[in-house]
Amino acid sequence: QSAALALLPRALDVLAVEHPDLTAIVTQREPETALHETFARDFDLVIAEEYPGHAAPPLAGLDRRPLTTDAIRLAVPPAGTGRYAIRDIRDARDAPWVMEPHGAASRHWAEQACRRAGFEPHVRFETADLQAHVRLIQTGHAVALLPDLIWQGAEPSVELVPLPGDPRRTVFTSTRHAMAGHPAVVAFRDALERAAG
Repeated sequence: QSAALALLPRALDVLAVEHPDLTAIVTQREPETALHETFARDFDLVIAEEYPGHAAPPLAGLDRRPLTTDAIRLAVPPAGTGRYAIRDIRDARDAPWVMEPHGAASRHWAEQACRRAGFEPHVRFETADLQAHVRLIQTGHAVALLPDLIWQGAEPSVELVPLPGDPRRTVFTSTRHAMAGHPAVVAFRDALERAAG
């Protein structure tokens, strides 16, 4: 969702000007599912993500091209809400968390980050909608680990706390080798790369 929010509108603007006859049909799926569906020819191109130490499944027959990387940071309610005094992930031990559903790579990575910090997160809210994550944090009801790409083109509306080791997520595109040279795939990848730049 973060790539769709941050990169897709600009990429579609580029395509509308430079390739007006190209129609992009976009479907949001979990990256692991989308990679398998691209391999199975359900999609021509996928934008996927990979978290540190949590590799996306390598599928024979699919290529992979880096798009961008972004920092992952602890998002906490804005100063002045009086809810939490969090300067480090360990300070979020007793805070309510919002995370993506079980099975998502981001969920697994976030749980592991909390466990490495010495606690099990108290997940009170579960949703794949990152805009819902942001709203729960803005209003002082939760904390979360969010990728910086979600703030593309806007100032963060929450406080962001660095994580130990400054972890970065990798966002990439993937297509079947047989489709990599197809003009529509080449044009869409180019538009996405320009949006990411």
